[in-house]
Amino acid sequence: MYKIQTLNKIARCGLDRLSRDTYETATEIINPDAILVRSADMHSMTLPPSVLAIARAGAGVNNIPISSCTQKGIVVFNTPGANANGVKELVIAALFLTSRNLYEGISWANSLAGSEADIPAQIEKGKSQFVGPEIQGKTLGVIGLGAIGVMVANAAANLGMRVLGLDPFISVESAWRLSHEVEKAVTLDALVAESDYISVHVPLNKETKGLFGSERIARMKKGARLLNFSRSGLVDNAAVKAAIAEGKLGGYVIDFPEAELLGVDRILCIPHLGASTPESEDNCAIMAAEQVREYLERGNIRNSVNFPDCEMAPTGKTRITLINNNVPKVISRVTTILGESGLNIDEMLNKNRGEVAYNIIDISDEVPEELVEKLGQVDGVVAVRIIPDCQ
Repeated sequence: MYKIQTLNKIARCGLDRLSRDTYETATEIINPDAILVRSADMHSMTLPPSVLAIARAGAGVNNIPISSCTQKGIVVFNTPGANANGVKELVIAALFLTSRNLYEGISWANSLAGSEADIPAQIEKGKSQFVGPEIQGKTLGVIGLGAIGVMVANAAANLGMRVLGLDPFISVESAWRLSHEVEKAVTLDALVAESDYISVHVPLNKETKGLFGSERIARMKKGARLLNFSRSGLVDNAAVKAAIAEGKLGGYVIDFPEAELLGVDRILCIPHLGASTPESEDNCAIMAAEQVREYLERGNIRNSVNFPDCEMAPTGKTRITLINNNVPKVISRVTTILGESGLNIDEMLNKNRGEVAYNIIDISDEVPEELVEKLGQVDGVVAVRIIPDCQ
């Protein structure tokens, strides 16, 4: 029986994917085989040697010590795309919020509560200060065409917007889903210069940190709106505040509020609601549970953030999974040991990702325990696991 520890409340529909005959799930559990987590900070946790996998029910993995997990041979999964529709809907809502000044108008209307004056008359007199443009016919620039970016681009095109998309690393799967109406931007600066609205959907890393600073914002159209539903570090807060004060930037919407942005005119701080829908939570939980199950029962890896995707159909035979440093001669030594032990390899799959590699090897015969220990002693091998009668 596999033991699964849950560090946060994981939707029941996700846990139901783990058969009670095969899995034990609990928040307090000794020597778990895998951990399901949402937002709990794992950096200070001491992970027992039993842990084979960690699945984050969500996209971001900043709360997980990825580097140390990789060194220990722990596969870390996330659930890209599971909450994409929830985020997409909020981005579309943000387009209307910032364009039509809805938040400001509603706040002003509520401020009239308790007034003895003629409310309808005051409304008619004051509504002109909240006039804002329609989005139909305007240009939206979408930076990053992953699961969320593609949905945003397609939805905006369906609303009658001209959509420019930019993603030099777009996957084949995303490209297939992208509407033919979305135009390819030649460069980031070209997209910025042409767009009335810009929605950012890229990960935060060394290359993207401060993607929108004072220089890039200066290249935007006067009055353009910027939407950030990815990470706060992508946009320079001081540059945004200065551009808004100067009238260069028409508005900024962020789903990751910081203290310096709160209460600033023309900046809408949404309290990280992108994936806060019951549907998103269910989808993330189901996806996380299924990925853990597939890895524990079959050794297949899908949507890992630290190891390569590697999947091989089960054959009903003994399956060896092996994690190693991506250096020469490791696999040749492994196959030599198998051959010297009289074991024939029926099928084998090897994938690498940077400095690490993952292997699935199917063997017709049983693999003795002493051979597992011998394989684990090969220089460069990080972890070895046997899955008997892999179905």
